[in-house]
Amino acid sequence: MTHAGWTRRGLLASAGVLGGALALSRIASAQDPAKKPAEPAPPKPKKRPFEISLAQGSLRKALQEKRLDNLDFAGVARKDYDIGCVEFVNTFFKDKARDLAYLHELKKRASDAGVRCGRILVDDEGALAHSDDDVRAKAVARHRMWLNTAAFLGCESLRVNLEGEGSSRKQRDAASEALNALGNYAEGLDVRVLVENKAGYSTNPAWLAEVLKQTAHKLVGSLPNFGNFKNAEGEEFDRYKGVELLMPWACAVSAESHDFDEHGEEQTIDYHRMLKVVHDAGYRAWIAIEYAGERLSEPDGIRATKKLLEKVRDELAAQDK
Repeated sequence: MTHAGWTRRGLLASAGVLGGALALSRIASAQDPAKKPAEPAPPKPKKRPFEISLAQGSLRKALQEKRLDNLDFAGVARKDYDIGCVEFVNTFFKDKARDLAYLHELKKRASDAGVRCGRILVDDEGALAHSDDDVRAKAVARHRMWLNTAAFLGCESLRVNLEGEGSSRKQRDAASEALNALGNYAEGLDVRVLVENKAGYSTNPAWLAEVLKQTAHKLVGSLPNFGNFKNAEGEEFDRYKGVELLMPWACAVSAESHDFDEHGEEQTIDYHRMLKVVHDAGYRAWIAIEYAGERLSEPDGIRATKKLLEKVRDELAAQDK
């Protein structure tokens, strides 16, 4: 018998003896009245109704005017607003999508600040809902590049728009084909592809819901925005109903805000009603601050939105008890 064989058999035998001893020990402990029963594990803290992130568009003026650098955005989110998750907009680092040194620095600064890179919002990279196959294929290729960037940064998702040309039906079919292609590509990256009600027919929630039903890819979902809703005729659509229609596919939510009254309430959107729609749909993930107003400064608009989100979150948490 070789030494190696003896060792394997010895280990197996020892394991059997040890396993039997442990089993007998457990039985004896259970039967020993002097032994106290194990203390029950403390209850896990209840998950909050949602967490708050910051969309980079909330500081678009500061970025456009070079008062804020993209590399510093995550640090500002933590230092100035105590927010631990951010959403980048590709247009603020559009020439850096393949610059590994830059992306490494962006990721490092976010990590050093204790901030999570949540997603990248992609604009101006081609018409994913275009009925022309070549135009759509080029758009898909550009978005694949940003999926790679999102994966490198550790983002959970990429937000896309559904711009295009052609009839409503043709754009629906084209969008579904493009989203399926991106979803298939994203499978190797562990990143989701989310559509926001922002461009073209996607502002019609009924149309966007049809696209998502037709796509039915496990990595393709929606990112409902509290604004930007129109019906098939291009008229304003009930924003609360619009968000409700998109919630079955929601993997992120954008809390658009514009202005606030003296009580801290948003003047164009009833946040209490809107967040109840989100909450009743079973959503318990990130909601991003997207301040789009003009009267307040960007910092004040962000703080006002955060304060209102926290107020309604506490109300929802109390209802859950």
